[in-house]
Amino acid sequence: MTKSKATDSVSPFGDLSKMIEQFKLPGIDTAAIVESRRKDMEALMAANNAALETMQALAKKQVEIFTQAMNSAQENLQTLTKGGAMPDPVKQNELARDAFAKAMAQMSELADMARKAQSDAMADVGKRMAERGQEIRKAFQPK
Repeated sequence: MTKSKATDSVSPFGDLSKMIEQFKLPGIDTAAIVESRRKDMEALMAANNAALETMQALAKKQVEIFTQAMNSAQENLQTLTKGGAMPDPVKQNELARDAFAKAMAQMSELADMARKAQSDAMADVGKRMAERGQEIRKAFQPK
């Protein structure tokens, strides 16, 4: 099977580098600028991958929580209706209070997971932005 010319290129930055070098701007390191943009794209892809992994972990945790909630509801219903007597309102209230407390703790855990992932991603992007600023200053220094 033959590859088309469009798919032969491994990186779009190679073509971009050649195009920029045609202008031969004095005192500007075009290769460094292209390399900096490549690093920007890598940082963006890493942040997107981290976001995807976080969304998958959150979805998995939500499924676990839902499964636990359904199992608990089933057990509670069986407990309340045991023996065919009228359910005890005090017991109902206690089970509802416990279920609510557990749900709030689980929601807090999900929020903490999301907050940590967002904080980590922003730290990585911030680090790359600082590196980029230094790279740009260096690229415009006379050689």
